[in-house]
Amino acid sequence: AATPQAALALSGGSCGGCDDSSSSSSSSSSSSSSSSCDDSTTDSIDWSSTSFSSKPKKKEGAEATHESVGTPAAPPFGLSSDQWFWGTFALGSAGVVALFVALQKLLGEKTAVVKLQVALRDTAMVKSLQKDLNSIAERVEGSNRWWYKFILTETMYSLRRHQHCCISSCLSVVTTNIEGSWKEHFDRISAEERSKFDEETLSNSNGVKQKKTYSMKTDGSRNEYIVVTILVAANGTINLPVAIKSPADLEEVVARLNSTPASELRGVRVMWTPQDADDVLSEERMRKDYPYLKPLA
Repeated sequence: AATPQAALALSGGSCGGCDDSSSSSSSSSSSSSSSSCDDSTTDSIDWSSTSFSSKPKKKEGAEATHESVGTPAAPPFGLSSDQWFWGTFALGSAGVVALFVALQKLLGEKTAVVKLQVALRDTAMVKSLQKDLNSIAERVEGSNRWWYKFILTETMYSLRRHQHCCISSCLSVVTTNIEGSWKEHFDRISAEERSKFDEETLSNSNGVKQKKTYSMKTDGSRNEYIVVTILVAANGTINLPVAIKSPADLEEVVARLNSTPASELRGVRVMWTPQDADDVLSEERMRKDYPYLKPLA
């Protein structure tokens, strides 16, 4: 009989989901787009309180001036040059405001999509993290913002418990104000990461669970590595470090993402490999499939 070959991180797990692109939130934000982490912010403006009054309409048949016995005629109505200037300025400003509101509605609110990827190394800790992620995927029973927050909180909590084993990481942030564009980006990253698995042995997509037995056989080699990818889509702008260079940077990113309110979340997905407890992720395979991981100083 042929000796079974060691599997090389071909099993994977995924858990999470996202809103439909037509969903909207009560929060408002300025319109902008960026492909990287952007610390600049723009003050949001609430135009809903702006109102414009008009002169009351004259009753039909009424005269602009009136005379009565012993009452002199009203002086003719006129505007000074200053009044004309400020009146024209006010009308122009009103037009700009109306255009801004229309453009804001057309473009939609700002949504940020964050991808955090972390590699960990330690045989015992990898087993522990695998167990945590598998448990999270088994417990999720729906797809809404409450469950997104549950997935995010539990994953970040587990990651912080194993943070001393993190050896490398990478971070990307894309912010868009074009409704639907964020979901396309979110789904594209999800598909790219999941395509790295030859077998997705555990998945929970929008509350629908699927689990299957890993078909690969292993030779008993010890696995030392695991890679976890966390996708977060949220309303507004998420201010994060430009890059993760140290464990302190990673801790800051984890804390900031975890502080995102459930009401602002539009999607969360967590993917990890290997998922099977007997699977093995070699260092060579990790470097090939995850070339953007940078060592933590």
